[in-house]
Amino acid sequence: MKLSLVLIIYRSNSSIAKKSSEFCENALKDRNIKSRRIESDFDKNELNKYIINLNSLPEVVIVLGGDGTVLKSANALVNYDIPLLSFNIGGNLGFLTQEKDFLLNHSFIEILEKEEFVINFRNRLHCDVYRCENHKEKKIIKSYDALNDFYFKSVEEDISPTNHIQIEIDNEKVNEYKGDGLIISSSTGSTAYSMAAGGPIVHPSINAFVINPICPMSLASRPIIIPDTSKVIIRAIQKNKREIKLWKDGSKCMTIKESDYCEINKETKPCKMIKFDKSISYYKTLIKKLDWKGDLSLKNNQIN
Repeated sequence: MKLSLVLIIYRSNSSIAKKSSEFCENALKDRNIKSRRIESDFDKNELNKYIINLNSLPEVVIVLGGDGTVLKSANALVNYDIPLLSFNIGGNLGFLTQEKDFLLNHSFIEILEKEEFVINFRNRLHCDVYRCENHKEKKIIKSYDALNDFYFKSVEEDISPTNHIQIEIDNEKVNEYKGDGLIISSSTGSTAYSMAAGGPIVHPSINAFVINPICPMSLASRPIIIPDTSKVIIRAIQKNKREIKLWKDGSKCMTIKESDYCEINKETKPCKMIKFDKSISYYKTLIKKLDWKGDLSLKNNQIN
């Protein structure tokens, strides 16, 4: 990969991330590679204007922070075919980031130039919010993209507010969920909120959606995995007159009114994520993050 321009996005309000971005900028400069730095507190329109003002598109976007910074950057760059290279700065190893050692020893530049990496295509979710007018006409009032998940929770701040949600899959009414909410996640997002809510871990290369109720009131409401070619419709059942709020990747989106419904599909543009050949495997990341046992023979050798 020939590098001429690199965009660096670093986590806002983090002195470690800021220093790391300056370190990264100087490392690239030593190799006569231009770079631009921007904090992660941008809004999407601001980032679009910033990229348009560049003389050319960067070959790589380097993200310095945790998974949250990666998610925001990935969603903001959905319309650009630019791969992301993410390093975990200031936190524990994330599911979406590389080890920071590749950054600190400058080896990331040589790895990129020698193309000692693979590009993983991570499928995104797309949500269109429809509003029905006069019980006949419908129109899209908002659209959102997410890398990890969309989820629905009650608007009220009451103690243990419950909601009632109906789900349709490929135009077939499948279930009604009553509880704290409902998560629709991608395979990439299966290790995020969905996992915390008791959902299954799905390898990111599997083309699937996870539908996972949050603290359901019925034991019959179980997580299910469906093909990501499916069309999922979410409606709020207004028996208790409670509205629900739509969230994406941990950020609030909007309140879903009685006349609204959400249609969730696979986004046509996947997120390109760079994975170094020498980086630890997906399973080793699980072992480290979830404190699994891994290869006990290796641990016994270390003890001896």
